[in-house]
Amino acid sequence: MARDMSDIDILKMELAQLQKEVNTKREPISKTAKETIDFVEALSAEDPLIKGVPEDKNPYKEKGGCIVT
Repeated sequence: MARDMSDIDILKMELAQLQKEVNTKREPISKTAKETIDFVEALSAEDPLIKGVPEDKNPYKEKGGCIVT
């Protein structure tokens, strides 16, 4: 995409992106970290990566063994 654009067009895109970033609301990490921790802890009971997947609902469970004759 950038190959088809002139230097001026690329600089205009960069300027537009920087203008969006300047107007982005910033939050202190002390606040957002606490909110993130609370969110993760609230949902950890249903998280299959933490508690695991029941054998009967596991789509990757091996259906049958390999038989060599």
